[in-house]
Amino acid sequence: MVNAGTYPLWRELAMSEDLPKEVLKTVIEALCTPATTPHGFDSQADRWREEALNASLPALLTRTSAKRLRGRLLVHADEKMLSALAASGTVTASDVPAILRHRRAWAGLISALARHPDQVEAAIALPPPLPHHEVEQVVRDWDPDRYTRNEGTAPAPPVPQELFDAVLEACLTPLAAYLLHPEPEDGWEAVSDFSKDWSLELGGRADWAMLARCPQRWAELTAHPVLGPAVQHLLLDQAETQALDDARLRAADPDGEELPAAPAPALSDELLRACLPALCLPELADLPNPRVTARRTLHHLANRVHNNPRLATLAADQLHAAADALVTRGQLLTWADKQDGDHAFDGRVLCLAEDLALLSANPDHLAGSCAELARLDQPAVVSPTPSRTLIRILGNVGPDHDRPVRLLESHFEHRRVRALTALATNPHTPHTAVTDVLNGLHPAELAWIAEKADGRDWFLDAAAAVPVPEDDDGVVRLLDDDELSKQPDPAGVLQSWLDSPAAGEILSRSEIYRAVVKSPYRTLEHLRQIPADEVLTCHEPDVALQILLDRCGRSTDRWEALAAAMTFEYGDEKITFGELLDSLDPATASTQTS
Repeated sequence: MVNAGTYPLWRELAMSEDLPKEVLKTVIEALCTPATTPHGFDSQADRWREEALNASLPALLTRTSAKRLRGRLLVHADEKMLSALAASGTVTASDVPAILRHRRAWAGLISALARHPDQVEAAIALPPPLPHHEVEQVVRDWDPDRYTRNEGTAPAPPVPQELFDAVLEACLTPLAAYLLHPEPEDGWEAVSDFSKDWSLELGGRADWAMLARCPQRWAELTAHPVLGPAVQHLLLDQAETQALDDARLRAADPDGEELPAAPAPALSDELLRACLPALCLPELADLPNPRVTARRTLHHLANRVHNNPRLATLAADQLHAAADALVTRGQLLTWADKQDGDHAFDGRVLCLAEDLALLSANPDHLAGSCAELARLDQPAVVSPTPSRTLIRILGNVGPDHDRPVRLLESHFEHRRVRALTALATNPHTPHTAVTDVLNGLHPAELAWIAEKADGRDWFLDAAAAVPVPEDDDGVVRLLDDDELSKQPDPAGVLQSWLDSPAAGEILSRSEIYRAVVKSPYRTLEHLRQIPADEVLTCHEPDVALQILLDRCGRSTDRWEALAAAMTFEYGDEKITFGELLDSLDPATASTQTS
């Protein structure tokens, strides 16, 4: 048992150049043995021991060659210290077995060992393999001092080519293996329909980060017999967006170059042609659940064309054939009626229309997409109550805040007419299919075409010819108290807001409910039509206070019933404030139940 007060002495002995070699074992044992007292473990003394050991570890390892003693020391070093010691050459590949007996390999250790040319091969073969998300860190963290290095300090040596190649292959191999035997990801059936609508994820951040480091090798790698398909997919999905992001980053620098109007493409025409075998994701053609996978594949393909517009010319026939096959296999234009609670329905229709407008040359499919757009609900265009408080991103400021086009865009309700414009731009879309949709558009959507659409002349002329009532632009305008007071029937105006189709749209109805609840012209009948949680929690809870006091009075049963009824959660079926009040009366509640 070592006296706690002697640990500074043991530290000085360990670091002394005059320490006899015969004493090393005794010093190491003293510094590596947990501190104890006659009564047990001494935590305070053990902290002093650890501090002394950490300070003397480099010196002790430099002077110790016996494997057992080195192993005794190495188990006490953390990853940061071990990486630093390996970079300096104090820890070598021969120490790796002792290190791995107590911890798994990490990127910093591999990088540090590979700093020495005679250890590169051992570093590459270091078992066990790193988790996939950590492999790229071997190269990313090659120079851990890059942000803190003092001026005049020698830079880190270049990454050995053998190590770079090994890391690149390790990053790309999982995607290459997936493409050989694609399977739905774990939990496929458990994710929501909304999640299933997102584009497929091919490759991770590490895959592209490694590939982006060697653009001079892209042409060679696209032809690689094993990794080629993975490289082609990554280039199609990432290269152009990364180049644009880099250009924007440089332009944001005060001393950087100005963002060019048309940045040079990251992929040459030759490289783009080399990626065409992977363009239409042939490896995913036979995945199960085609109604989902075909839709996601089509959207992924559309994103690739958005990122690489030259594909529309270079691979027009290939894209058209792929779009036809995906629509047919997934029965993408055979839609059931919209179900209650299916909030992703409109998004699926709009996304499909935009994708087909970009990819398809099949008149029947394009016409079918137009028909699906026509089935969508009319947008809810609401002008909020005038307010001095800025409560929306598009606030109630500016001379044009109340224009139908701006109100339509405020809740992104212009997507239907934007998709129709894209379909009309496709030369293969039948004109009659487009004009049939125009005749059922909301007046604000027609105004959007006239102001914002960059379409063909026949489309703009057809939209302008649709008759629109001069005194009705389709906007539900919420009035403030002063304007309501000038109306002959203010309560009737409030009721017209609640009766409007706009009250069924998730973003607009909250504004309508807020305006009704806050209005001094509201009545109990108005409040009874509004969801209970809107009246009680979202806007003005004091509005309901006197009503509940009058309804419940001194009845313990009614107050208990109120407490039980107010446990509704976000996902529960919404009950109105009137239904909540009725549920407090046992007779009324039993009548409603029967």
